[in-house]
Amino acid sequence: MTNQQFNPASTRKGNYSSDRKFGNSGKSFIRKNEKIRAKVVRVIGSDGQQLGIMQVAEAISIAKGKGLDLVEISPNVNPPICKILDFGKFKYNEKKNKSSSKQVSTKIKEVKLHVAIESNDYKTKMRHAIEFLEHGNKLKLSLMFRGRELTHPELGFDLVRKFIGDIKPYGILDCEPKLFGKIISVTLSPCAKKGLKSAGESKQQPSTVPKILDSSELLKLK
Repeated sequence: MTNQQFNPASTRKGNYSSDRKFGNSGKSFIRKNEKIRAKVVRVIGSDGQQLGIMQVAEAISIAKGKGLDLVEISPNVNPPICKILDFGKFKYNEKKNKSSSKQVSTKIKEVKLHVAIESNDYKTKMRHAIEFLEHGNKLKLSLMFRGRELTHPELGFDLVRKFIGDIKPYGILDCEPKLFGKIISVTLSPCAKKGLKSAGESKQQPSTVPKILDSSELLKLK
């Protein structure tokens, strides 16, 4: 192996980032071996040591001699930087890191209830809650008391606990429901995938219809 003096004229020209696209799809890819367009590259060995600037053909020959690949890791510098590595293992680790990153960025979705909720509205809220949990989101369940409803907090707690029971196969309580001012609040985390129903199975329906207060009962709270 012999290092050669870098000649800017021998490298590829143009916008490096746009060269790394599949047509107009916007999907980028990493060049390796003979697909590297530069004629001269700066090479990093498989052990992380700098091997210097050399002709890309020479670098590919060194990589293949070790049973590895020459991979372009920094195309936007001059000359581009390439590393000798196992490309299959490199792609596997890259995919694994992206998957871990997605798992970390869990979102919190909220479902709001009220004491005098109607049966159809309750079912709709429950369906949304299940969808949120099935997509890996945390669920924040909130119930706000209106007017004098706060004089009967047990009605709110009963409704919240019933809701939690109906979505139990999909969510796990992070803590017990608590009253903060006029709002009962609790958060749930999604169950493990294996604990969820398959796509072919029907969504769970509430075991019983939630209690709906009639007009006389509502008047007592106002």
